[in-house]
Amino acid sequence: MSKTTLKDTRIAELVDQNYVHAYVLYYFGIKFYEHSTLTLEQVCQQRGLKVEQVIREMESPSYLREADLPLVSYPIDLILEYLKHSHFLFIKHKLPYIARLVESFKANHPDYNAVERDLKIVFPLFVEDFIEHIYEEEDTLFSFIQEMERSVKLGYVPTKLYYLLERNSVHKFAMEHEAHDDEMEGIRNITRDYRLELTAPLHVKVLYNELKALESSLITHARIENEILFPKAMALESKIKVSFAEKIKLN
Repeated sequence: MSKTTLKDTRIAELVDQNYVHAYVLYYFGIKFYEHSTLTLEQVCQQRGLKVEQVIREMESPSYLREADLPLVSYPIDLILEYLKHSHFLFIKHKLPYIARLVESFKANHPDYNAVERDLKIVFPLFVEDFIEHIYEEEDTLFSFIQEMERSVKLGYVPTKLYYLLERNSVHKFAMEHEAHDDEMEGIRNITRDYRLELTAPLHVKVLYNELKALESSLITHARIENEILFPKAMALESKIKVSFAEKIKLN
């Protein structure tokens, strides 16, 4: 679609063509459900925005997919930084946006009235639990791996390392992590696997697509931790334990 066509297109049509447009508009302060009948140019004029800048953001890739990155070849410290950045994007960008979609959700449709009610109860609880899980993971697992990494690069105090290994285990963290791998099961049940009826309102389409995209991102995120981070961390832990045991023998 040309830039001229984009700026003359109604907001509802732009979002219906590509739900990601709603995400872009949101971060320019435009709520698609409040301006659905206006054209993009009209909304930009109202809010003092440059329509060309908004169009540029709509046409540019919004993120780099994990599949595009050779994460398996990354050293463990870079994998941790990548995962922390993903956590930041979840907490500061995606979750607040979806939470606003849920808060403003007015189904006005018999097929989605119950969904509206249930999501407004369940989604805030999901967000609270998810954020708590992320912070706990960074404070425990990530911190433990970083300590092991530092001990290899900079040397270590034997007593400190002994107590660190006694209190923590990558295998234990991996087992606990599996319990969080299907965090969106409840939301899937409420939305019947994000099933959209032909008559579904635009707000429902955007919300369901965002929830589905979030789940896909969480699955990929969990896969990176399970298939890349944990094996590398276990190998690091094993290396340190072998080295530690050899030093004890020498003493």
